[in-house]
Amino acid sequence: MPRSATRLTRILACAAVPVMLVVAGCSSDSDSTSKDSGSSASAAPEAKKSPTVAPAKFAKLPDPCDSIAKKTIEDLVPGAKSKNGTTGKSSDIARRGSCSWNGLDDNGVKGSQYRWLDVSFLRYESDATLGLSAEQRAEESYEKEIEKAKGTEGAKSVKSAPVSGIGNEATTVNYTLRKTDEDFVYATVVTRTENGVITLTYNGTGYAGAKNPSSSDLTKDAQKAAKEAVAAVATANK
Repeated sequence: MPRSATRLTRILACAAVPVMLVVAGCSSDSDSTSKDSGSSASAAPEAKKSPTVAPAKFAKLPDPCDSIAKKTIEDLVPGAKSKNGTTGKSSDIARRGSCSWNGLDDNGVKGSQYRWLDVSFLRYESDATLGLSAEQRAEESYEKEIEKAKGTEGAKSVKSAPVSGIGNEATTVNYTLRKTDEDFVYATVVTRTENGVITLTYNGTGYAGAKNPSSSDLTKDAQKAAKEAVAAVATANK
């Protein structure tokens, strides 16, 4: 082969080397990018889904002052200042409400009997962010209300006991409390009915020599009124 031809062959061979390297380099970068992209996509965390919770059964609360029958008020709070009761303040009547009645049954020289009755309602909605159903939230509230009643400041001889036949679950808390220089007897019934919590407190004392009411009598009457309050929730949601 002539010298000029040999020289030309060498030049062309050398010129081809960087081209092959560039092509190889591009191919390598492309594969790497593809792999990195795939790795990045597979490593991306999936969006967390909110847990599914059961919906609330009760969407309404009854008018607290209509939750106890007028006849029951007459029996439990003789001499009531208002049989219609006094409505408690609430910023959201769909979720909380209360009503109270009080009166003095004056028997002259035989003494007088004072009674106070109040009922409060709490209603809960399901909360997916907490992962709790309305009923579960009511269960937590129910336990807190019991502890609140048992922890009443100044309460003495505190006793509590579960009660059957009132809502889904109920507990009675009994104690005595000294105020206005008299010993008051208390019976509180805390009840859970589905996603609602009802706290009913009934207390009284005797004035001017009259005997104090017995704890058992107050408890029996308080439980009767609590059943009416539970029934009122169901009626409001029909």
